[in-house]
Amino acid sequence: MSLDLANVKLSGLAWRLVRDKLLSEQQAIEAQEAATRQRNTFVGHLVGQGLLSSRAIAVAAAEEFGVPVIDLEARELSDLPINLVDERLIRKHHALPLFRRGNRLFLAVSDPTNDQALEEIRFNTGLTTDAVLVEEDKLQAAIEAAIEAQDTTMSEIMDADLEKLEIAPDEDEERDDGSEANIDEAPIVRYVNKILVDAITAGASDIHFEPYEKFFRVRFRQDGLLQEVANPPQSIANRLVARLKVMSRMNIAERRIPQDGRIKLKLSRSRDIDFRVNTLPTLYGEKVVLRILDSSSAQVGIDALGFEPEQRDTFLKAISKPYGMILVTGPTGSGKTVSLYTALNILNEPDINISTVEDPVEIQVPGINQVNMNPKTGLTFAAALRAFLRQDPDIVMVGEIRDLETAEIAVKAAQTGHLVLSTLHTNDAPQTLTRLANMGVAPFNIASSVLLIMAQRLARRLCLHCRQPHELPPEALRAEGFSEAEIEEGLTIYKPVGCERCTKGYKGRVGIFQVMPISEEISRLILEGGNSMQLAEQARREGIADLRQSGLRKVKNGLTSLEELNRVTKE
Repeated sequence: MSLDLANVKLSGLAWRLVRDKLLSEQQAIEAQEAATRQRNTFVGHLVGQGLLSSRAIAVAAAEEFGVPVIDLEARELSDLPINLVDERLIRKHHALPLFRRGNRLFLAVSDPTNDQALEEIRFNTGLTTDAVLVEEDKLQAAIEAAIEAQDTTMSEIMDADLEKLEIAPDEDEERDDGSEANIDEAPIVRYVNKILVDAITAGASDIHFEPYEKFFRVRFRQDGLLQEVANPPQSIANRLVARLKVMSRMNIAERRIPQDGRIKLKLSRSRDIDFRVNTLPTLYGEKVVLRILDSSSAQVGIDALGFEPEQRDTFLKAISKPYGMILVTGPTGSGKTVSLYTALNILNEPDINISTVEDPVEIQVPGINQVNMNPKTGLTFAAALRAFLRQDPDIVMVGEIRDLETAEIAVKAAQTGHLVLSTLHTNDAPQTLTRLANMGVAPFNIASSVLLIMAQRLARRLCLHCRQPHELPPEALRAEGFSEAEIEEGLTIYKPVGCERCTKGYKGRVGIFQVMPISEEISRLILEGGNSMQLAEQARREGIADLRQSGLRKVKNGLTSLEELNRVTKE
């Protein structure tokens, strides 16, 4: 039976793939809808889901549209004019600049019908754009490699150049320039810059400079745990601290009270790293902690966060709603900000007005109106939220709901046509609902405004190069929470070992999530004043995995260890 393509509402490449019987009509329609819903490209979705190979799609597209196909692996990445196009547009449209001929820019794409990409890049560059067809998997790899190659790698920054790294402090801060005599001497400058660069190289999230009675130490927080990396002489401790305070525009003469500052370290023409700096007077001097704020951490994409497929779909469905409230909960350092900014990056379009207020703004994103909370001037979360509602917003993000006033304004915004994203500090999703009630938010307001609550933790990811199977008896696996069926089917879990490519058997982190949409039954429980245990029981009945169950899946899939899961879930 032949397909009547005249009645199929498919366009461009999808139509060709159906005609060539590479996809059924239903598959093509579903793929188009899923790609749109997930803010992915049609070709990217097909390849990512394993529906078609990159090669098959490229051949069909070339025949249909008469666009030449080239092999990206034969191109030298260093020769690509990637600096002509903003990195955000390259990632957004999945289009890589290949070469320029006069006023024409040739772009590698896997879908030649992506006219929006060609038009937006033409508008931003002022050049005429032409498509060149490439295979999707090779395009994805080439985009990542080309962007990475453009930035100066950490290994290229030689010790001799460390003192020349460009520091651009926050211009809003004032600095006491009274006593800099020995602060800017080359060895101190070089040493501090080397610590900063080493921390970025190691993928650290924080740097701690700590004075004690008999020694001074420097520690990095890597994958959530602190590691000691240096013990500089105590004799230079005060100069190191003073240098950091100068860089972050603090008052170096003031040592009795905590201070806050910011450092911008320019690594290359296209990459800056911000550090949020805080000092704290201790018994033996000032402790300085730097939080590394790398905006690229928000560009990881939703697939890299660690969602299970059904959790990912639930989250994407919630953020696509025009109004309501989405809450992310977990302890400090559990990745809540990255999760929220991943959602905002998906939603960040020219026709959407997005405003955020944070304490402070950690990730700077073009196209989003970001505000730093400043209680000294009266700019609280609540005050900023009120101002946002007079600025015609579509989406609002509040860094944290800490009090009833902020909660009530956020609820009102969610009920009056705005999508509100925020965080709370609770242990899991059901406890978040009772926390709002305990703050004083009326149950009917909670039930009518909250769309979804997501609890999360970050677990260290096992190094794939050195992990080893961990043999445990069935009763031990049963006690950890694995089901009888999982144990009987031959469960293999892994333990950390350690090698030169990782830190004590782990490299990187993966999210563990509890994604709980507010169903009618959960809403009914909220209105009846149900406690967190009743809400958790209802979530279990609806098949929503809690943090422990989600973590056990990660253990079963070899992503993390039981030891690490027990550390982050505290069970």
